[in-house]
Amino acid sequence: MGYRHLQEFIHRLERAGELVRIKEPVSPYLQITEITDRVCKAGGPALLFEQVPGYDLPVLMNAFGSLTRMCLTLEVDSLDDIAVEILSFLEAEANTLMKKLQLLPKLARLGRMFPKTVSKAPCQEVVYTGEQVDLRTIPVLHCWPQDGGPFITLPAVISHHPETGKRNVGMYRLQVYDGRTTGMHWHRHKGGAQHYRVASAKGENLPVAVAIGPDPAVTYAATAPLPEDIDEIVFAGFLRGEPVEMVNCLTQPVMVPAESQIVLEGYVAPGELRREGPFGDHTGYYSLADDYPVFHVTALTRRRDAIYPATIVGRPPMEDCFIAKATERIFLPLMKKTLPEIVDLNLPVEGVFHNLAFVSIDKRYPGHARKVMHAFWGLGQMMFTKIIVVFDREVDVQDLSQVLWRLGNNVDPKRDVVFAEGPVDVLDHASPLPHYGSKMGIDATRKGPEEGFTREWPPVIDMDPEIKRKVDELWPKLGLV
Repeated sequence: MGYRHLQEFIHRLERAGELVRIKEPVSPYLQITEITDRVCKAGGPALLFEQVPGYDLPVLMNAFGSLTRMCLTLEVDSLDDIAVEILSFLEAEANTLMKKLQLLPKLARLGRMFPKTVSKAPCQEVVYTGEQVDLRTIPVLHCWPQDGGPFITLPAVISHHPETGKRNVGMYRLQVYDGRTTGMHWHRHKGGAQHYRVASAKGENLPVAVAIGPDPAVTYAATAPLPEDIDEIVFAGFLRGEPVEMVNCLTQPVMVPAESQIVLEGYVAPGELRREGPFGDHTGYYSLADDYPVFHVTALTRRRDAIYPATIVGRPPMEDCFIAKATERIFLPLMKKTLPEIVDLNLPVEGVFHNLAFVSIDKRYPGHARKVMHAFWGLGQMMFTKIIVVFDREVDVQDLSQVLWRLGNNVDPKRDVVFAEGPVDVLDHASPLPHYGSKMGIDATRKGPEEGFTREWPPVIDMDPEIKRKVDELWPKLGLV
């Protein structure tokens, strides 16, 4: 069963030796960022800053900052375990009695996925409404020197489609302008932005709730690249193996996870924009200031024992790299359902996950690599991938040394480089236009006569397996490292 709340997760991290409590006073203005950045870069633990001057809330950082902690987050020994379960739901067919019987355990878990409504919730133990609301009582981090202000960086932002009522939960940063307003940084490709467009077209406010510090499965679900028809709260229930308890907000028609640490209730008004940013972003560069909608907070509720969780982003590796790596492994089997020729995928952290992709395939026909490139650009958020490099199946795309060796040897630039145009990530500062630019595909597979290569493709140097075996037996006697 999943963690009931963030405090349980913290205790689990502590028992596993994955958390350090910082008892020295540390300021949320730049200092927490500098400490956390050093720890992230060194592959260090989660950090609980217990003394934040001027605030009565401790700050949790780097909670998801390793693959070990991501496995603890999702309560699995391997991220592939979740991938297999997700795939089994998609492949479930009940056409025969035996298949129906095999499906029963999955149906039982399915029944535990759907959220449960409660009337009382820990996240509403302390309530501030109207003029009582003051966001400045929260130790929101001012992360980097040129940031436009303090930013809430780990929120689960909840809204509903004004016409269908469908819920969306996304992670969109919030710049705190004053005690009762923030920016709402949702990119035009995101679900929350679509809800806002529909509400604005009707001349209506869009009710929004922000859950800060729900249980870890909900936080992860808010980042996951789910299809539009999948509810993130249901997905979190699947990950947890039990329902997410939800409670009605006090001032807005939105429900929030009952065990959240802090909840901001409010609305976004049509046509109201305000300058937001700059912000030191996950690309390692500052995203430039631009106009974004304004979130008006009508209520701030919290637990009595609340903890404020946050994250920082910047030049990788950072905490978000491990969240994204988890997504890469969890959703790879789903991609293979569409593209069964895929062997493996690596979105290297240096490519900040939307700039660079290495993929190995079971190449079956001429032009197969190009087909895979264009298919990737048509898959959800993979449309933002700036550079895709395709390799043969035997290439370990997780091994950067091997990838670069193959890339340098197997590519003829004129023949093997493909350019395309389309949507790019909002944070892509290199594209000549915002939101629209070019992409590059590189075919690093072996070429044959059907692709115009009439020379002989040379074999890779490798030792005879029998010699390898004999040397393996001899090796311990040689006294070599």
